[in-house]
Amino acid sequence: MTTHTVSGLEPCVHCGFCLQSCPTYLATGDEADSPRGRIVLMQSLARRGSAIHQSRLAYHLDRCLGCLGCEPACPSGVDYGGALEEVRALIAGSRPPPLTVRAVNIVMADRRLRDPLMLFARWLRPAAHLLSGKSRLGFAWGMLAATRDRLRTMNSRRRPVRGGNGAAGAVPDPKRDRPVALLTGCIMDGLFSHVHAATRRTLDANGYSVIDVPQQTCCGALHAHTGEHDRALELARQNVAAFADHPDCLIAVDSAGCGAMLKTYGRLLQDDPLASEATALSERVRDVSELLAALGPRIGKAVSLRVAYDPPCHLLHAQRIATAPLELLESIPGVEVVHHRDAALCCGSAGSYSLTELRLSRAVLSQKIAALLAAAPDLVATGNPGCIMQIGAGLAAAGYEIPVVHPIEILDRSYELAGFYDR
Repeated sequence: MTTHTVSGLEPCVHCGFCLQSCPTYLATGDEADSPRGRIVLMQSLARRGSAIHQSRLAYHLDRCLGCLGCEPACPSGVDYGGALEEVRALIAGSRPPPLTVRAVNIVMADRRLRDPLMLFARWLRPAAHLLSGKSRLGFAWGMLAATRDRLRTMNSRRRPVRGGNGAAGAVPDPKRDRPVALLTGCIMDGLFSHVHAATRRTLDANGYSVIDVPQQTCCGALHAHTGEHDRALELARQNVAAFADHPDCLIAVDSAGCGAMLKTYGRLLQDDPLASEATALSERVRDVSELLAALGPRIGKAVSLRVAYDPPCHLLHAQRIATAPLELLESIPGVEVVHHRDAALCCGSAGSYSLTELRLSRAVLSQKIAALLAAAPDLVATGNPGCIMQIGAGLAAAGYEIPVVHPIEILDRSYELAGFYDR
């Protein structure tokens, strides 16, 4: 029997500081569904090697969201995320991921399949909100409905606009002398093109010149998180090669999961001929909120909104970006940022997790929805497509018409009202 050693777990002293940061442990109360419990399982599975497919221990690893909330809470610096991906790749070698996961991964990696399916989804989208609900199918419709350009619809209906703060021309039009390349990705490109458009406009209004990179592809996060290591490597290599044509540009990302993945390319490709190029790419990646907060964004016109910001796990925990999105929101006149008690906990989306662990995903989400409703916002802002879809569907299932948007969309609306541009 072949055995393996999983790197990054050695510092764990089983202190338990991670327990209260783990959404699945809080939902089940099962030690095996906690980070320290899963570390024991990972070490055991690695020792079993080729017998992994016979072990029930993998059950609890499948139930891990991979949210990485445990990493900032760990005083010993355990690389839980890296170890989890390594073990999941090991498991996938003996027991492939579920068919639904493999199908999603195949589609997201291949534009020839992805583009027509995304077009079909957009065609269905106008009716999706009418079919959304609590059932499994209704929840899926709710997720699709959440991909709509909700802020524009809300503003046309409720017109939440105050006076003349930040009128057009109040700030000189900046020179566009900061080139950035935009990661378009897969789901973002197919269902959230309005977020990409808002990202382009707001970056342009703040002096950035957005460059297209046509040969880029899916970042590979879905594949890496479900154990499809070789496919993740393939996609990473394609992106490294594509962005190498613009070596002096920062890479702007408006999807937290994609940004976190790109920032790990150096580690993912450390034994690859493209290792140095991958490391260089990782160092150039910036979340769009980082780019704008670094400058202090231009001030637009007021929009009167109570906004509950819910940080995506892969922005807050994986990338350790906490203040930039809040600074962006707080820079918008009229916006009142309201806080809620479970902001640091996962919403239960976690890529394809909501497909394979529906019951636990919904249990984790229910706590998030309760916390958001207690904050009584006009809308929820979060910077990841999976989170937008999961929270949006959860609110709809609970009977609430509260839009969920990307923070950049609110800034974009403020700029449009100020006359910085037309869209």
